[in-house]
Amino acid sequence: MKTAAKVGLLVEPKIKIEKKKVRHAAEAILNELGPVKKELSIFLTGDSTIKGLNKKYRHIDRPTDVLSFPMDDPRLLGDVVISVEMAKKQAKGLKVGFYQELTRLLVHGTLHLLGYDHAKGGKEAKRMKEKEEEILNMFVKGKA
Repeated sequence: MKTAAKVGLLVEPKIKIEKKKVRHAAEAILNELGPVKKELSIFLTGDSTIKGLNKKYRHIDRPTDVLSFPMDDPRLLGDVVISVEMAKKQAKGLKVGFYQELTRLLVHGTLHLLGYDHAKGGKEAKRMKEKEEEILNMFVKGKA
């Protein structure tokens, strides 16, 4: 798979995951979004770490599934931090596979880095939801 973007992946040592699958998903997402020629960093962690980040940066004292940190640098798109624990719980609750949920969270976080924001509600929330579904459908159809 050719991509102009570089994907960095950091996984907490206690987390067992197929890094190749995660990188492949990230590259496919970036390719689908167009010429994203910036570095995307992904950090897969647990609830405890993401809770600390959520409290520090959003002043919300509880774990969340995904956080995005855009970078003000022409070479860096930003960081997407995902709680693997939360992804597993959500996958079970949604009755989908773990990697499917992890991919959804990666899409969601990456869209935030590109300026999409569902928290604004209305048309912006709809625009983000539609783009998320469009990209996820690429995986369902086996085009990723």
